[in-house]
Amino acid sequence: MTSTSGTDVVRTAAALALGDDALILSHRLGEWAGHAPVLEEEVALANIALDLLGQARVLLSLAGDEDELAFLREERAFRNLQLVEQPNGDFAHTIARQLYFSFYQHELYAELAAGDGPFGPLAAKAVKETAYHRDHAEQWTLRLGDGTEESRRRMRTALDALWKFTGEMFAPVDGVEVDWAALEQRWLASLTGVLDRAGLALPEGPRTGAWAAGAGRQGLHTEPFGRMLAEMQHLHRSHPGASW
Repeated sequence: MTSTSGTDVVRTAAALALGDDALILSHRLGEWAGHAPVLEEEVALANIALDLLGQARVLLSLAGDEDELAFLREERAFRNLQLVEQPNGDFAHTIARQLYFSFYQHELYAELAAGDGPFGPLAAKAVKETAYHRDHAEQWTLRLGDGTEESRRRMRTALDALWKFTGEMFAPVDGVEVDWAALEQRWLASLTGVLDRAGLALPEGPRTGAWAAGAGRQGLHTEPFGRMLAEMQHLHRSHPGASW
């Protein structure tokens, strides 16, 4: 009979949380295939999606069988942030989602890479990828914010719409040993700097405490997630045990 230590349980839960973030955002970005505004951007978004998928595979493999975890779990068993499951919307919404998440993920992985915890090796590799993801989101934010009145309006609308989902990013995750308060302050400072340069401002409204959204880590998801999950899991569930 095999026993599971409390440490292993905590590590598994943490791996699921971080892995689900990467998996779900990877799928969302993959939905841009064939629909991106220009060919170069289609390649860029696909590359970011593949980076995230690679992270997800490593993290989910720490928690169990990566295919089963990705394709056979029910909605309530996923532990991803509600932010990453939000629909792509127009291109400005995708960039706002990327801006919020990539700045957070880069700060998180940089701190994990500096430590000696179980996620250090992954973070040391992934932080180089997240630096690119962050820079990509930053350049598009500057381009849209400092572009036409229409592009600025769309970017403001997207930032405002997704702001309520950002508080959940800094709710401590058991097994992820970082200074969450300090991480949040670095995120806010970096984000403010980019938005100032883009002629934009931090949205107003709640993002901590009694969040308007923020229960993804507990398995509570927004309406679009169920439809996305059905699409993501359809092929695997339709052909159980198939090999390619």
